[in-house]
This record gives sequence, structure tokens and C-alpha cells, in this order.
Amino acid sequence: MKKALITGITGQDGSYLAELLIEKGYEVHGIVRRVAFEDAAHRLWRLRDVLDRIKLHSASLESYASIFSVIESLQPDECYHLAAQSYVSYSFDDQFSTMETNIQGTHYLLSSLHHKAPKCRFYFAGSSEMFGKVEHSPQNEKTPFHPRSPYGISKVAGYYLTQNYREAYGMFACSGMLFNHESERRGYEFVTRKISDGVARIKLGLEKELRLGNLDAKRDWGYAPEFVKAMWMMLQQNQPDDYVVGTGQTHSVREFVRKAFEVAGLDWEKYVRLDENLYRPAETHILHADAAKAKRVLGWQPTIFFDRIVELMVQADLKRLHSKAG
Repeated sequence: MKKALITGITGQDGSYLAELLIEKGYEVHGIVRRVAFEDAAHRLWRLRDVLDRIKLHSASLESYASIFSVIESLQPDECYHLAAQSYVSYSFDDQFSTMETNIQGTHYLLSSLHHKAPKCRFYFAGSSEMFGKVEHSPQNEKTPFHPRSPYGISKVAGYYLTQNYREAYGMFACSGMLFNHESERRGYEFVTRKISDGVARIKLGLEKELRLGNLDAKRDWGYAPEFVKAMWMMLQQNQPDDYVVGTGQTHSVREFVRKAFEVAGLDWEKYVRLDENLYRPAETHILHADAAKAKRVLGWQPTIFFDRIVELMVQADLKRLHSKAG
């Protein structure tokens, strides 16, 4: 039985990946902060259906010793590094901790694997934010990086660290440059979940308005459960490589808002208020994936697209809030 280690297992992607790997017969392990055990109901809710089938280890991405110890004792066959300070707007507010967690955490993992589990296959969660201020669309594996946030910068650094360990030490190390992917498990700090949750609250009379920033930003939105399959596929290849993963379709935040309110039977213009304080200091206006390589090499392609994703998110929040109100 293969052993897989997931950092960020409590997040949206980590929880879906854990479920996928369990289905495929893996022994699944995850790294979490100690506080997760003290507040399991709040911090482990995405894993509630699989908690009895996974093993969680207390460690911190800021501590090389704790990461090293987990790798040494576990000897994983595959390691999926999903943990990061991943909220772009927050990365402007606390740039130093974003860099520390995202860059050093990646380095600690790679170094530990190199020394204690060199045969382990490693996946690094890159991001479309690495491309940032793009001159050409769509973006593929050869598109130059021009990150526009501390988060994007930290992910570019992680990408090159991963590439360096692959080239310098022969490690099977891959990066997935995943474009935005959403689901019913998306964190509330992300604009898509802020919208779906806000719409549900307005529909149920719990709120009267929804305050948002830039409605003109365009993103390539996919469905998270499909994207974690691409992560797994990358580590099943004969040779390590890097891949862009996305749907190839772009939509604006305004379109997301319109569709979300439409699902609830409401007119969005009656409830949405623009707030300039919610704009990023440096905005990335359009991100558009060219995932032709992932389709050609991995055989991966999406089947769930924008309208359905918005529907699933709004319906899930309506159901959740309705049950609480009831």
C-alpha cells in the first residue's frame, strides 16, 4: 500500500485529495498544526467523513525539525505540498509571514525528502497568480512569470525550488500551476465563497447587502475535486514535469455575482455595493489557462464548468444556512 503525505490536508484541496487517495487504496497522512487537534470541530470539518481513515501528524511549516521528523518516521511514497498562506489580499497585509511560510516551508519539505526519503514523489501547488501581469493570453507552461502579490512571488520561489531539487538531485518533483478552482468547501476569505455565502444570507433575510471590490477582474474558474485528480496524475507519470491546469474559460467577478444571485432568484444590482477598500494594491486583471499539455500528457480535462460551479456553491450555502436558521 502506497503512503501519501499531504500538507494543507484540512483545506479545500487537501480534503478532496485525501478522499481521492483513500479511494485509490493509499494510506493517507496529513500534517496539521497542533491547534487543529484542540479545535477539531472548526479546523477539521472538511475531513469529517474520512477522519477515521487518515493519520494526522502535528508539525509546522515554520519548523524544519518538525517537518524533518515526520518525513523521517513516515517515509512517504508521495508528498503533496498544498499548505500555504494562500489568501492573496492578506499576503499584502502580512508579507513577511507569507514569505516565511510559503518559501521556507517548501524548502524544508524538499530538503527533508532529499535527505530522508529521496525516492518520494513530490507535488508542489503552484498558482495562476505566478503569472500575474500577463502580456499574452492564455497562459501555458512557457508563459513568463510576473507576479503581482507577495503570495504570487512566494509561489514563483517555490516553483524554482522544486525545479532545482529535480535538476540538482534527480528528485521526482513536479509543480502544478493550477488556476482558480472552487467548490462547496472553499474558504470564506475567498471572493467566490464570500459571494455564494452572501447571496444565501441575503436570500434568507440574514443580510441586506454584499460589499465587494473589483468586479472586472477575470479568472479561469474550475471545480476543485477535478483539479486534485490532476495533482495525482502528475505523480503517476514516468518523468517529473510541470503543468498548467485550468478550464480554458474566463469569467469576470461581475459574472460570478450575476449568476450567484440568479441562482437565488434575486437581482444582484439591488444588493451589491462596491467598496474601494477591498481592491488589491496591485491587481491581476485576467488569468486564462492553456491546459493543452495536461490534456495531452496526463489525459486530464475538466467536465464541470462555471455555471454549474456557481450553482453548487450557492445551493450548498442556502442549504447550510437554512438548516442553521431552522
